[in-house]
Amino acid sequence: MGRPRRPLLDRERIAATALEVVDETGEFSVPQIAKRLGVQTASVYHHVDGRDGIVELLRERVAAGIDGATLDLDPWDAALVAWARSYRAAFAAHPRAIPLLMTSPVRAPKVLAQYEKAVGRLLDAGFALPDVMPVIIALENLVLGSALDLAAPESMWELADETATPRLARALDAVPEGRANQAFELALTGYLAHVRKLLDAP
Repeated sequence: MGRPRRPLLDRERIAATALEVVDETGEFSVPQIAKRLGVQTASVYHHVDGRDGIVELLRERVAAGIDGATLDLDPWDAALVAWARSYRAAFAAHPRAIPLLMTSPVRAPKVLAQYEKAVGRLLDAGFALPDVMPVIIALENLVLGSALDLAAPESMWELADETATPRLARALDAVPEGRANQAFELALTGYLAHVRKLLDAP
């Protein structure tokens, strides 16, 4: 029997299958991925460095949806806004992966390269070196929280007795459709206002 034209197992297939499992369940195990691929668990370990290796494959696959070219836009704050929107969309497509990815260190070279670009963009704009990572981390906090919010029900509050919380009931009734997007825009506007002041500070 001849060798198959396409390998039965490779890192791309492992990543795609792992993301399918995470999208469905919010977690994964190496045996679970192997079973879905129809191979032995040991075969998966030939291609990845254990569970941590699969997490980094997941990170690369999700982060591939972020348009790194947005960081080339001018001025710097337009670049940051466009990057934030693209970042949010990429992770909103896979919200169950967020807790998994945010609790392990970033090692994937392709993802680190995008952070390198973001750092360079902020330094070129004139930010002080100690301010650069807080600016990026704060943006991530905003983006990832909003990505999770996009996956939540439109209304996160269920009032069994509106008379017990009448002001909350009125406030909820006044919320238009797309509350997650409105909240994101509000938070992004406030974030940018502070970051611009940070850059202008003596």
